[in-house]
Amino acid sequence: MTSSSAFSTPSASLGLSPLAPYGWDDAWADEFVAYDAEGLVAGRVIRVDRGQCDVATADGVIRADTAFVTPHDPMRVVCTGDWVAVEPAGNPRYVKAYLPRRTAFVRSTSSKRSEGQILAANVDHAVVAVSLAVELDLGRVERFLALAWKSGAQPVVVLTKADLVPEAATLAHLVQDVETTAPGVPVLAVSSETGEGLDVLEAVLAGGTAVLLGQSGAGKSTLANALLGMDVMDVQATRDMDGKGRHTTTTRNLLVLPGGGVLIDTPGLRGVGLWDAESGVGQVFSEIEEFAADCRFQDCAHVAEPGCAVLAAVDSGELPERRLESYRKLLRENQRIVAKTDARVRAEIRRDWKRKGAEGRAAMEAKRGRW
Repeated sequence: MTSSSAFSTPSASLGLSPLAPYGWDDAWADEFVAYDAEGLVAGRVIRVDRGQCDVATADGVIRADTAFVTPHDPMRVVCTGDWVAVEPAGNPRYVKAYLPRRTAFVRSTSSKRSEGQILAANVDHAVVAVSLAVELDLGRVERFLALAWKSGAQPVVVLTKADLVPEAATLAHLVQDVETTAPGVPVLAVSSETGEGLDVLEAVLAGGTAVLLGQSGAGKSTLANALLGMDVMDVQATRDMDGKGRHTTTTRNLLVLPGGGVLIDTPGLRGVGLWDAESGVGQVFSEIEEFAADCRFQDCAHVAEPGCAVLAAVDSGELPERRLESYRKLLRENQRIVAKTDARVRAEIRRDWKRKGAEGRAAMEAKRGRW
């Protein structure tokens, strides 16, 4: 568990609002005017746990009850990173409301109800941690990036445990592979053991809010400790058999970075389901979208249509076939998720199936010479 001292409010003697290190600014102050008039206290949620949350306020960290901000809709529950209005006194003190979110990192839950789950709110950077202790899974990187772009945050890919790749040429090749997978996204090789790349990452994160994402064992807690300059997050030893660390973080914790900015550390994610992330998928595969603009048909599915510029790019070697397959897979998955909650989309999918079925039958008839 993380000690509460890790969240102590920095001194106001620096001439800043006590909440400035947590990201408070004039825009948030304007949003809070109505709540201030009611005598409520502003704060930022640094941890949520079993119906209660820790909130950083101008007077320090308080414990508050979330009963008033726990609706049946899981997309509207208070979460780490939210700016909230809290009662000035009481036992317990209650969170009465949260301010409109600027960004929200959302994935689909593992439940069969196909609900969205908010992992973090008001995030500027989504840091995707990928361990170099195991073989790169570029498809998983693409999945994380699709959700990151959709959230409204700027993605950053951090290749952790770079010290396990002693050859500089090999490390450069791995970075290049991920850069090809992540157009428009900074890719940094970092070692928490040697400090390699930490200064660059600190500069990227300074002054904003970052959420740290990745699978269990990706080195997120060790990286968080390195950025904080102290052992705040619990870390367990790496397994010798496969080079993976054990899952240690169990809650989402907001931590103030000594170089400026805040970091939300998250538990390792075994499943990363898309949630209404079509625009995010489009940004991850921006080169495919560019090729698609030259397809003969506007609704080209890039499967077997004549005049398909995307397939032509695959044939010429400009576009790796793996990228196209991953693009198709993520779009199909996202469409299924959206269809479960949107009757109009379900109807469109059924019409599309019927149209494609009719076209396929017509093509077969023509091939057999019946027309």
